[in-house]
Amino acid sequence: MSWLELPAVKIAISLLLWIAVAPFVWWFFRGTWRELDAEGLALRRDLAARGEIDYRPMVALALVAFVQTFQEYYGRPDFYVRALSTVIDRHARAHPGSLLNPRAYDELYMRAWWGLTRIGGYLLPLAVWRLFFRRDSLLDFGLRGRGFRAHAWIYALCVVVMVPILMLVSRQPDFADYYPMYKQAGRSWLDFLTWEVIYLAQFFTLEIYFRGFWLRAMRTFGSGAIFSMVVPYCMIHYGKPYHEAMAAVIAGVVLGSLSMKTRSIYAGFLVHATVAVLNDVLALSRRGALPELLTPTSSTRVIFRHWSSVIWIAWAIALAVLAAKVRRSWPELTAFFRDRRRRSAAP
Repeated sequence: MSWLELPAVKIAISLLLWIAVAPFVWWFFRGTWRELDAEGLALRRDLAARGEIDYRPMVALALVAFVQTFQEYYGRPDFYVRALSTVIDRHARAHPGSLLNPRAYDELYMRAWWGLTRIGGYLLPLAVWRLFFRRDSLLDFGLRGRGFRAHAWIYALCVVVMVPILMLVSRQPDFADYYPMYKQAGRSWLDFLTWEVIYLAQFFTLEIYFRGFWLRAMRTFGSGAIFSMVVPYCMIHYGKPYHEAMAAVIAGVVLGSLSMKTRSIYAGFLVHATVAVLNDVLALSRRGALPELLTPTSSTRVIFRHWSSVIWIAWAIALAVLAAKVRRSWPELTAFFRDRRRRSAAP
């Protein structure tokens, strides 16, 4: 066992990471948190003045409890093996030549079931929300695209920070053992692309659920809506590598704050999607298992040898976007720091 794999070392690294990152997260999002607290206070005062209760948190938390319990008991691979795998196998034997081929794709079907229960569960609150709150617009659950371009530099910043970190983390043995979750993703391009579509669709609905639905429903909590969301968000990472589960706390705060800052889930989804695809590509690359065959049964090979170049080109583009933002904002930044120095020098 490498010394980096020792439990005490892993715990210490995660705590040091929290301590190192926390000041930057606070500095960047403190204004957003203040705005959310002021908005939440105003909503609570208005409700108190009218003698009313906001039932949104109660309904939302009941839905969250149902969704995540359902996913835990009926969306896991063991449920698929126990309840669905035999049904599919029986159908395939009874109908030779049908589209179902469990001998070749049983694990892919299992992961598709996992993805379906995630996607369906994460979208359930939106499907029933208007039954309880008819005046609410579902677009307010982070689905409005207005202002996304103005905040694209934040996505670029996340990519600039995350790519080097992922390149280092991907060298850990448990990282390459865990990713991709679909273990035959590198068998063929069909396997890889089908899995990534399922994976990314799940992430899109996850962002709607945690950073759209949850934060909107809990708006009377102020900034507490973000930190309460982080708890179940961290818990869905249990079973993944330890460092990833602990990093989910930071990611949850950052993505939640980003969603509330931009009033949109799209930047957060792009960050999540970028990290997810990089995780799979880097893990397959470490194992020498990147896809080559077109399909599992095909002899046609499509070999792509430039994954590393694509990753670093994407990183360079994100860095250029960030540099352009700094250049445009330079006069404002210098004026801000000049004003801070003037205030600190004042008696």
